[in-house]
Amino acid sequence: MSAEYLKADDLNAEDLKRLLHLVPLTIEGGYYFESYRSPDVLPAKALPARYGGPRRACTAIYYLLTENTFSEMHRVASDEIFHFYLGDPVEMLQLWPDGSSQRLLIGTDLKQGMRPQLVVPAGVWQGSRLAPGGRLALLGCTVSPGFEYEDYESGLRNLLSEQYPQARELITALTH
Repeated sequence: MSAEYLKADDLNAEDLKRLLHLVPLTIEGGYYFESYRSPDVLPAKALPARYGGPRRACTAIYYLLTENTFSEMHRVASDEIFHFYLGDPVEMLQLWPDGSSQRLLIGTDLKQGMRPQLVVPAGVWQGSRLAPGGRLALLGCTVSPGFEYEDYESGLRNLLSEQYPQARELITALTH
């Protein structure tokens, strides 16, 4: 039995938005669809005080970056795990509480140091964009405890640039 399968090269951003029901993620940039929200709720007393209330055990989204979008610098209260599905490599900037920064590549070329899965610990500033020359990237993001908008904090360009002068150029590219 033979079947024809759609390949990543056969898809464009509009196809992905339609097929995966992706909508603009206005708070951060890019496009998303929440694919999972755990039915299990963790009570506030079981969580660190930074949550201020109960949270779902886990949430997951599809996340699309295109040539004209980026994920703004932000941080959340939970650990996030990014999964690379298809497309072009993604450049991520992480700014750590100790003042250090890391530029990481999410993608499939392991020999070039890319990783198809990447963790952003709770409280670490992060932002991402397509690597130069890229046209799109489809990622997944799993968050535990689950994501809620009150756990999201946008990064301010001037404050982050002062705290992390070594990353000023990329901070500028990843902030409004």
